Amino acid sequence: MNESGSTSKPDTAETSNSMETADIMKLLPHRYPFLLVDRIVDMDGDRSATGIKNVTANEPYFQGHFPGNPVMPGVLLIEGMAQTAGALCMRFIDAFEEPPLVYFMAIDKARFRRPVIPGDTVHYHVQKMRNRGRVWRFRAQALVDGNLVAEAEVSAVIVDSIE
Repeated sequence: MNESGSTSKPDTAETSNSMETADIMKLLPHRYPFLLVDRIVDMDGDRSATGIKNVTANEPYFQGHFPGNPVMPGVLLIEGMAQTAGALCMRFIDAFEEPPLVYFMAIDKARFRRPVIPGDTVHYHVQKMRNRGRVWRFRAQALVDGNLVAEAEVSAVIVDSIE
């Protein structure tokens, strides 16, 4: 733990402020079709980041949600926000003997403002509200073209790997 009681590593000059898909997959267990973040940019230490998802017409969920009127499920927008937050906190936690996992703990104050459709680029803005030990809480917003499409507060916990 550092002086502030956080388990996060200090931000260093060597730490990049962006991550590509391959970097995200080193931190999260999610893979296609459930990895919902293509890239993470504008990382400010463990305090905030922006995840980017390019929504394409061939996403598997559009086959049934909804035929002839494809809409990205709201729960997947929340999952994308949570994956962005999870990658951010995994990037800055202290090293463990075994690679840890990040698990969703809570979703609060979720609101959906407008549909997300094929061709949209979603920007998941996450901002750390606090972390205590292995528990993290983030305020998150999903925006398309600068317009709010969804928002929530999400909590996660870092756990040791399960065999």
